[in-house]
Amino acid sequence: MKKRWISTALCAAMVAGSLAGCGLKSPDTAATTAAPAATEAPTEAAKAEGDTTEEAKTEAAADTSDMPEVTLVMAEVNPLDTIVGQTDSKFKETVEEMSGGKIKIDLQASGVLGSENDVLDTMLGGGGTIDISRISAFALTSYGAEKSVLLSIPYTFANRDHFWKFADSELAPEFLMEPHDNGLGVRGLYYGEEGFRHFFTVKEVKGLEDLKGMKLRVSNDPIMNGMVEGLGASPTVVSFNELYSALQTGVVDGAEQPIANYKSNAFQEVAPNLILDGHTLGAIQVIITDEAWDKLTEEQQNILVEAGKVASQFNRTISEEAENKVLDELKADGINVVEVPDIQPWQDACKDIIESSTKDQAELYQQILDMNK
Repeated sequence: MKKRWISTALCAAMVAGSLAGCGLKSPDTAATTAAPAATEAPTEAAKAEGDTTEEAKTEAAADTSDMPEVTLVMAEVNPLDTIVGQTDSKFKETVEEMSGGKIKIDLQASGVLGSENDVLDTMLGGGGTIDISRISAFALTSYGAEKSVLLSIPYTFANRDHFWKFADSELAPEFLMEPHDNGLGVRGLYYGEEGFRHFFTVKEVKGLEDLKGMKLRVSNDPIMNGMVEGLGASPTVVSFNELYSALQTGVVDGAEQPIANYKSNAFQEVAPNLILDGHTLGAIQVIITDEAWDKLTEEQQNILVEAGKVASQFNRTISEEAENKVLDELKADGINVVEVPDIQPWQDACKDIIESSTKDQAELYQQILDMNK
């Protein structure tokens, strides 16, 4: 618990430092960089990622001596040692390297700029205080991005390879540009993922039946609400920044997150039971406001796109390995990790929300499902 108090105090200090004299929505802090991870001999995947990185950098390489300088504020709700935090840092590093330092990414992590919904409200509302953010791929569904709904449907992606077939497909750019095309004022730059999402609880669980009657934390998302109700539990909306205390005080009995986020946010301290149902792949995307995008030169825009390709490939390389490492650490620490040998009952319980959420885009949804063949 002392560890949690210190973490909270540090975040409070970061907020005070970053917002002092600027108003609540005018961050002006130096970018934070994730500590480098220990390295081993490069794997084939790492070599492939390195080759892709160099290719993208070569494509974007240009004389940047006359490029105007610009600083873009980027928001991240999770710490920098998470999968998404490391991916953000790779994007920042690549943008700044490709631009010769002319484009700076002011990366504000650990929820300093607010919850995901707070950040989206700020970006969609204009004002230019947050330019870029890493969000859940389906976060914009509450704001009218209909295609993104399909990425949050329970049990859509059978495995990681299935998701990456989608991310590499001709459909992906169409999904990324949907919020811009619909006039929301933001556009997607690239996709990634942070592992499958699983439920974790305060009380011990052994299977699906034990979730019945529990108050499970959800974001304000109709599909998540429908899924939790289908599982026989009670969906309870709680801000992510308040989730630790909500678990600690009994406001909720459990929640769901990717494994790496579960550990990085110390949720295992107050909810030490993790059930590996893998209901949704934690698909992510990075978005930029149209206001920020339109202020960039074409050359600068191209650098962001190419850096996005590098960050996406980096994410693909590290995600599964990082997730497996964290899971081994949790088991070693005595966390009650519950395997789910048969996922069919879980899928059956979510049948109604799956059908009702996809009926208006049945053909498009089927295209995504067919990518697993």
